[in-house]
Amino acid sequence: MAFVIKDRVRETTATTGTGTVTLAGAVSGYQAFSAIGNGNTTYYCIAGQGTNEWEVGIGTYTSSGTTLSRTTVLSSSNSGSLVNFSAGTKNVFVTYPAARAVPFNRAIVISLVFGY
Repeated sequence: MAFVIKDRVRETTATTGTGTVTLAGAVSGYQAFSAIGNGNTTYYCIAGQGTNEWEVGIGTYTSSGTTLSRTTVLSSSNSGSLVNFSAGTKNVFVTYPAARAVPFNRAIVISLVFGY
């Protein structure tokens, strides 16, 4: 399927452990992961509320069961590995990870655009 990034996608989960996350619905003012589309992949962040547990990676959304699989971890509070999330509510949202960002040098861009 496709790789999809959407703005203002945020849900919560009570899922524990290192497996697939079951999503609990959109947070007020945000859209649900269903905006990503069934079977599509996206960048995600999972962050425990009131804990230091967090994970950023690439996951696949599945509409059946409203789940997000944690396919590839890019960074985490567990030294870049899957986080074994403890009990409690976690925020799950679409993000653009620093590991995939493409920084640019302003002088080079000006040179390319204006021929200086």
